[in-house]
Amino acid sequence: MNWITREHVKVDRVACPWLIRKFVDHDAEFYFVPAEQVMSEAERLGATPFDVKGVELGHHGKECSFEAILKKYNLTADPALVLLGKIVNGADTDNTLWNQPESPGLKATAEGFRHLGYKDDHEINAAGWIVYDALYAYCQEMVRRGKPDGDFK
Repeated sequence: MNWITREHVKVDRVACPWLIRKFVDHDAEFYFVPAEQVMSEAERLGATPFDVKGVELGHHGKECSFEAILKKYNLTADPALVLLGKIVNGADTDNTLWNQPESPGLKATAEGFRHLGYKDDHEINAAGWIVYDALYAYCQEMVRRGKPDGDFK
């Protein structure tokens, strides 16, 4: 299946492809285009848009696109993914919904990836997914320890 979002990825537009490929669509193909072209290219490519204003898999209220994907694809039964969603939300928004203390570190890391000289958004995603693998492992461990809101609270 094809998925499409805005170019120049950072937090949510790296986290969402990670989530999609790992838990929703193992064969997902991703397209990153200028914001004003997302909807027309989505139609042309038969792609599902995400992290774009006004789409189902976008921000709603204070929730981020990662959280919309968790809900749409019934992934909220995994408390580690829910915790990861809170961390992503805090890094991608003003962090007032969950006040997740891990979020500023993720935000700084995501910004750093943008300055490492990767040639495009696909390379940033490929490199950045290891961060989400590690954060998911952290979230799983926190849940195992009975700390579903993370270790820092």
